[in-house]
Amino acid sequence: MICLAPGRVSAGGVDLANHLVLAAGILGTTGSSIRRVLEGGAGGAVTKSIGPIPSAGHPGPCVVELPEGLLNAMGLPNPSREFREELSPLKGQPVVASVFGGTPEEFREVASWFRDRVAGFELNLSCPHAEGYGAAIGTDPDVVQECTRAVASLGLPTWVKLTPNVSDLAGIGLAAERGGATALVAVNTVRAMRISTELRRPVLGNRYGGLSGRAIFPIAVRCVYELYEAVEIPVVGVGGITRAEDVIEMMMAGACAVEIGTAVRENPGIFREIAAELYDPDGTSPDEIVGCAHG
Repeated sequence: MICLAPGRVSAGGVDLANHLVLAAGILGTTGSSIRRVLEGGAGGAVTKSIGPIPSAGHPGPCVVELPEGLLNAMGLPNPSREFREELSPLKGQPVVASVFGGTPEEFREVASWFRDRVAGFELNLSCPHAEGYGAAIGTDPDVVQECTRAVASLGLPTWVKLTPNVSDLAGIGLAAERGGATALVAVNTVRAMRISTELRRPVLGNRYGGLSGRAIFPIAVRCVYELYEAVEIPVVGVGGITRAEDVIEMMMAGACAVEIGTAVRENPGIFREIAAELYDPDGTSPDEIVGCAHG
């Protein structure tokens, strides 16, 4: 396997300790859990998604384990503005706040709460199971552009997390770029559901959910590849990464860094394990790897 030369990484204006970032929604729920992830080998971390009002999320069951990954419909549970205090001790660390809202004004307001505490923002315009939020508005390029512009006006690096559940992913990515995004994050979970044949009803309380994990890795690779050819800003790859070889493949598709989520649930030490295999003092420069699969 190809190994990378170690060193700090810049991903859309956010300086990371390495190419491996904790994805939103997994262990990014408290300041202490984020610190443990950073101390455990992650080069950066994205918080859970925070919105304009506190929410308990959807009724359970909210998470179902599948052989190929996880199916979830959490419904964006969050403490809203109170989350500010969780991030205070992490000031100066490579922490990105995931934010969401129903309008550009709400996106900007929520992001402004964390402006003095984080290295950048990640706009959740892609959650597939939150009515009025996420992918419900993230499939409209005009809305994506305006939400991005509103947050980018705060002056911090602004990543936009995209949904794969659209017919024109490149068009959405270009809209975010026009709005001032400094990086795109591809992708969020894939819309999915399962039905219990014993109960004769959907297994999730919300019926529909989002599929993550190993099953969506090929989808994520394709999305990163497509976006790399369409936009000028960096792309951060996410979806089903479980090993160092996956990181290399995602980077060859065009990712400047990657986020890891579902795999952390089973193995909190995965960042250190992947880094141990991924990096070598005599390794190849990442600049030679990013996008090399494009002709």
